[in-house]
Amino acid sequence: MTEEQRDTTDDHEPGRGNRAEPESGPRRRTGGRSARVREAVLKATAELIAEQGHERIPIAEIAERSGVHQTSIYRRWRTTNAIVLDLSQERLTSLWAVPDTGSLRGDLLAYARRAAASMAEPDGAVLLRALIAGAAEEAGTGADAGADADAESVAAYVDAGNIPATHPLAERGRDLLDMLDRAASRGEPRLRLFDVLDGILAPIYLRTLFRIPGTDDAYLGSLVDKCLAHADS
Repeated sequence: MTEEQRDTTDDHEPGRGNRAEPESGPRRRTGGRSARVREAVLKATAELIAEQGHERIPIAEIAERSGVHQTSIYRRWRTTNAIVLDLSQERLTSLWAVPDTGSLRGDLLAYARRAAASMAEPDGAVLLRALIAGAAEEAGTGADAGADADAESVAAYVDAGNIPATHPLAERGRDLLDMLDRAASRGEPRLRLFDVLDGILAPIYLRTLFRIPGTDDAYLGSLVDKCLAHADS
């Protein structure tokens, strides 16, 4: 039996109340089933993290909650950390849509608010730790290739939109670059991607990791204003 055939036959365990209903029509293509399996596993993982307050969830518990075979989960993700990283990337993509308010300040403030709201969720810090670990792992993978590159050239490379596709922030970084390009085309200040990451996202992440309160609207507005002032200087 091929890998593809296994994926269409053993994803859900028999006898589980939350498994997919039998299909009365023709069998769907594997891609559709694969998407449903991923959705079930990520949803179960998010629920367990919210309930238990940490990411160290045994795959057996994820299998029980999702109704997906452990073997299917191991085959696709291999570790719980990989599932949590997938979940964190999904959260970034689905909940942190980059805004287009018509002004750079409006865009940055809306983005800061969404980031702070996401980090305030019960699993916010857990998913952030997974994202950081994934980014560190990706950086380690490419360490030899970039050993001779200095920090300034690396920053310029990323700001130009050349973010490795496997980097956890790749899609989000490209969306932010599009937002900054739109603002510049309107004649607004030209910000670099790292201006946003360092000036807005990093402080929110830091407060989340160290459980420092105070990410209210006034604080977020001050981050945005400092970021814009830096661009004007």
